[in-house]
Amino acid sequence: MPDGSARRTGIALTERQRIAWLRLIRSDNVGPATFRDLINHCGSAENALAMLPELSARGGATRAIRIATVQEAERELEAARRHGARFIGIGEPDYPPALRQIEGAPPLLAVKGDLAAATRPSVGIVGSRNASIAGAKFAAMIARDCGRAGYTVTSGLARGIDTAAHRASLETGTIAVLAGGLDQPYPPENVPLLDEITDGAGLAVSEMSFGWEPRARDFPRRNRLISGISLGVVVVEAAERSGSLITARMATDFGRLVFAVPGSPLDPRCHGTNGLLKQGAIVTTGSDDVIEALAPLSQLDLFAGPVVEEPEKTGDMLPPNDDDRSMIVSALGPTPVDIDDIIRHTGLSASSVYLILLELDLAGRLHRHPGGMVSLAMG
Repeated sequence: MPDGSARRTGIALTERQRIAWLRLIRSDNVGPATFRDLINHCGSAENALAMLPELSARGGATRAIRIATVQEAERELEAARRHGARFIGIGEPDYPPALRQIEGAPPLLAVKGDLAAATRPSVGIVGSRNASIAGAKFAAMIARDCGRAGYTVTSGLARGIDTAAHRASLETGTIAVLAGGLDQPYPPENVPLLDEITDGAGLAVSEMSFGWEPRARDFPRRNRLISGISLGVVVVEAAERSGSLITARMATDFGRLVFAVPGSPLDPRCHGTNGLLKQGAIVTTGSDDVIEALAPLSQLDLFAGPVVEEPEKTGDMLPPNDDDRSMIVSALGPTPVDIDDIIRHTGLSASSVYLILLELDLAGRLHRHPGGMVSLAMG
């Protein structure tokens, strides 16, 4: 049984740093991986903001990069305060420890509710929006039993299985991961459920800005957070092209356990889960299957992972020359490649390669892919 009093470690951001971090992650062409590279190269978010125009220009940007202003960041912080929410950074004590471990973890999360839910070991439970009665009851049973065993239950606030999992774990702690801003929950009929979560032992989480209305392409990002927060993901019912299968695939990529509940071959809602079982997911016919498999993982020290911190000093590094940039651009194409392969192919130093890729990224000329791979943005 996991220790319910999770160890909280980390260093709190100052208000000035929080504003700078928020400005940086809300600026054009700055995603989580780029954010980390900028901090590593520039030493702080404030330095990175000052260097964005130069770096993007060196990468070949055809127009000035849009940088979020202090006023925009302050307005979003004020919107969070009005909503009863706050932003936590990846190096702060209340950031979900398992999420820190994934590649490209969000540097800032908007959260509302009981922060203790974020620092306990978590299990994700996802499945069909059009859930069967039996599927919803099974999801609720797993959520209830896992909650009693000391786990927070994480899901996506969707209809069906997600709703059943959240409701069953209201008393023990549940995390609702939103695809839009915290003030734009979806679906509308689950707003009362979200209020119950944030008013009780649960937490609402989003990496999106306040006011952001969720779109179809935002839900895979939400699924990624569910997988990252959780030590394992239970898929109860899922069709062949279900978003729950995306969550399961991401969980596998992150080294998490994937559990699947077998179902009738005649029920389309079970085709995806039965497929996961063929691929090696853990057969799940009861709560013990989940709790026993997660027990060893819940004892791991999840706090000793990589975090984004602002170093006191950074080494001075001369910018790469145009020949080096041309060499890397020529080596890249539309097919994703590993950065180590770029270093070997070009013979350039790792620091030069990373800096040139950062410049290209800020100029909108680079695509980042899972596994740290990159490709050239074509057209």
